[in-house]
This record gives sequence, structure tokens and C-alpha cells, in this order.
Amino acid sequence: MSEAGKPEWWFYHLKRTTLEQAAGPLLEKCLERGWRVLAVSPDVRRRGALDAALWTYDDQSFLPHGQAEAAGLDPSRQPILIAEKGDNLNSAAVALLMDGAELPVDAPYERCMVMFDDGDAPVRSKARSLFKAASDAGLTTRYFQQTEQGGWKEAG
Repeated sequence: MSEAGKPEWWFYHLKRTTLEQAAGPLLEKCLERGWRVLAVSPDVRRRGALDAALWTYDDQSFLPHGQAEAAGLDPSRQPILIAEKGDNLNSAAVALLMDGAELPVDAPYERCMVMFDDGDAPVRSKARSLFKAASDAGLTTRYFQQTEQGGWKEAG
């Protein structure tokens, strides 16, 4: 966590690829740092699409994950847990918020990552509100825009 146990808030503005395509490299970096991730979306289709995308993300790597709703799954054992709600059932250090999912700005994570699509005005508006709330609370905020190649460049 950043200062005094407060999370950093990183915002990812999608312009070139789908969220599912962009999430794999970010999640891989989190696992490389030893962080568990809670990926939160209220949209059941998004959760299913992310689950499918992570199985096929890269032939050279494996992103261990599971959906919280899956029968017989132990959420606490999942390095990446895909869930509808922000309950930290896998002791994650990182929360990945999608589709307008929200957490309090002082949520108990090291990093909160908000991914939003340029073409989704309501979700983009929620991301702006979260950015403002985190900034107003004095937390570290970073804003990244997707490049033509699908990578990230810090803006602002």
C-alpha cells in the first residue's frame, strides 16, 4: 500500500482493445509481484468473457484463476478471483474494477485498478468520480491511456 496503508488508484482508459485483451498483461504483472487479484464486475457476461480470455491469454504463461460463483471452487485458493462483488475472498492485494464496479477510496488493497472503455459513457463517468474521490482523499492516482499498439502510456 502507499502511504499509511492507503491504496494507490490506477486508471486504465481503453481505446484500442477489449478489456479482456488488455487485462491479461496487467494481471500477469500483478502475479509476478506476488500479488493476488480480485477482479470485480457486476456483469455476468464480462466475468465469463474474462475467465475465457485468461485461459487463452498467452501460450507461454498461465494465469491461475477462478470464478467465485463456480461450484466447488475455494475462492481463498485463487490467485486471481473473478467475482461480482468486492468481497476480498482470496486475500487479494489488488482489486481490478470493471464495468462500473466501485470500492471505497480507502479500501484495504495495495492497489485499485479501474479499467474502463472509452465508448461506455456511464462507466467512464464512474471512473472519473473515483479518480476525483481518490485525489481529493490525497491518495496516489495514476491515469493511463491505451496506445495504438495496445500498451499503456501514462497521461496527465
